[in-house]
Amino acid sequence: MNRELRRISLVVAAMFLALFISATNLQVLSSDSLAKDQRNVRAIYDGYLKQRGAILVDSQPIAQSVPVADAFHFDRKYSSDMYSAITGFYSYYQGATGLESSANDYLSGKNSAQFFEQLNALFSGKPVSGASIELTIDPKVQKAAWDALGNRTGAVVAIEPSTGNILAMVSTPGYSANKLAVHSGSKSQANYNGLLASPGDPLINKAIGGSLYTPGSVFKLVVAATALESGQYTVTSELPNPPSYTLPNTSTKIRNSGGSTCGGTKTVTLLHALQFSCNIPFAELGVALGQDKIRAMAKAFGFGQSFRIPTVATASVYPDNMDDAQTALASFGQFDVRVTPLQMALITAAIANGGKEMNPQLIENVQSSNLALLSQTQPSEFGSPISKSTADGLKKMMIAAVKNGVSTNGQVSGTTVAGKTGTAQNGGNAPYTLWFTGFAPADNPKVAVVVMVANGGGLGQNGSGNIVAAPIARKVIKAVLNK
Repeated sequence: MNRELRRISLVVAAMFLALFISATNLQVLSSDSLAKDQRNVRAIYDGYLKQRGAILVDSQPIAQSVPVADAFHFDRKYSSDMYSAITGFYSYYQGATGLESSANDYLSGKNSAQFFEQLNALFSGKPVSGASIELTIDPKVQKAAWDALGNRTGAVVAIEPSTGNILAMVSTPGYSANKLAVHSGSKSQANYNGLLASPGDPLINKAIGGSLYTPGSVFKLVVAATALESGQYTVTSELPNPPSYTLPNTSTKIRNSGGSTCGGTKTVTLLHALQFSCNIPFAELGVALGQDKIRAMAKAFGFGQSFRIPTVATASVYPDNMDDAQTALASFGQFDVRVTPLQMALITAAIANGGKEMNPQLIENVQSSNLALLSQTQPSEFGSPISKSTADGLKKMMIAAVKNGVSTNGQVSGTTVAGKTGTAQNGGNAPYTLWFTGFAPADNPKVAVVVMVANGGGLGQNGSGNIVAAPIARKVIKAVLNK
């Protein structure tokens, strides 16, 4: 073999080797990630060739595939708009979102747990049916949250503190996923464009994502936890309570809600400051603690973490590199602090659970088409951001806030509720973001509930967390306790 022929042979061999490595990577190493990638519509196209698994709540399908006599073979059907934020949609033309995307490997029958079914399909020629997913959602609690939010833009998350199981997850406005599952490209695109243009961003699950929200006074729970964990403060520690406060190194003055001195005394206890949501004492407390300690506490609760339920939740944000003025504002949930309702629910659930924060779970179990159990979710601990004594102190303050503080509309007859409201400013004339977060019964928590109402709940800057959000939470709590 002459030198030129040898050189060509080596080049051809190298090209075949590169092709082999690339094909192996695509077909084996990267197959799962490519199948789950929302941009890979080929997985959607292939999915219509076999029956997709159902998504179940209390054993009843909220999303299922039914046979049809057309080229698509199956039609994806959704039972109710109130589950749209959870299921997302599955569309030949628009791809997939929500659980339809994040749990696609199970629903499409491509998960490795179905290996023997997949192997049998090679010999039988019959495609593998997708697995069914049973959710942790309680249909009565979900409906109570959906009905209570009504036509407002917002979100509700209800969690079982001891397990992390999500009992309700609602985002409003909802939408009909059936409009995107239609077998007509023009109709699907027209419906999709209509939803994109609809007020309230119905395609965004506000419980776990979107542009995030200013938390306002519900963030005081994180600052109070930082104070108690520092060992320098107790619930009875006295804090300065001036009628106004000039932000450090500025000429900007801040005041408490309503312009009062939050009780009219020169000092207030930490308990009193949270009970009546005093901004100035918390601003001064935040500066005294320092942003690093507060950031560490926020991180311990999960800020900066993209929780998977298995749909990915956007990470909540506590800003970096603030000056003292910005730290003061952030200490009562303003400046650039941004959260998801899920994150606030996890904080509240950790307080309810004696300081232990459980990982949030939306899937209870997965079963194959022949009813074999493929996966059973077990409770798992995210961490212990606070001690039991700190959790008990926060609970005491939250009980006071609901009993005779600023969160009284969270009261439930015959039950002690621990809670905290928030009325977050968004700058200028923008409507407020309204919050309630709490748990009940306070001494034996069955549920932690967070309500977020955007756009002032239709009241602009005239609404408050106690007026709008707390009554919604009360209805959700009742739905849990009355089961």
